[in-house]
Amino acid sequence: MSGDLSKTDLYEGVKTLVESQDEKLNLPQQKLFTLFSISFQYFLFQSTKKPGAYIIRLEDGVLADKLARKSKDPSTRKFLQSLLVPRKLKYDRSVFYLDYFNPTSWNITNDIPKDKIKGAILVKNTQARPMMEIIEGEDEEVLKSISPDQHLKLLADFAPKLITIGFDETPEGAHDILFPFIKKEKERLSSGVKINEDIDWGEDE
Repeated sequence: MSGDLSKTDLYEGVKTLVESQDEKLNLPQQKLFTLFSISFQYFLFQSTKKPGAYIIRLEDGVLADKLARKSKDPSTRKFLQSLLVPRKLKYDRSVFYLDYFNPTSWNITNDIPKDKIKGAILVKNTQARPMMEIIEGEDEEVLKSISPDQHLKLLADFAPKLITIGFDETPEGAHDILFPFIKKEKERLSSGVKINEDIDWGEDE
């Protein structure tokens, strides 16, 4: 696929994550599909060394579909496409799970013994949406019982390794990782030009 990560960049990205000693990592750069590919391949590698449960928690199904089509390496795209419907897929001696920020999608992952969880990826879409908007269709009592960061906090409490992508601010206790092969994009705007709010700066080209 045009625009895929080179094997060298993918290897170097995964190597950076392997060498990090921090339990919580945040990837703040503006290449959502690239960052997800690196993170997923890192956990795929880790799953062969530390068998257990690995959770991919995405903002919603729309983002899951985007990542399945536009992640920056064929292996990640193929795996996620296979994971979309069953939301549970065995790999070697580990199992990967897919759920969303909406707690009603946690019916599978809630049943995983906490000591079996070895890692998790949380990915926000690049357009900011409040948690209450994501959790739509719930009754008032359910909404009152849910904290705005519950989708993050619960995994942060149990996952020995947690990677967050797309967050506007670095989650508490997380260490930012920057990959040198991802160049910072420069905004070239003429005087008086207004940026369209619908432009999604976080997506890879």
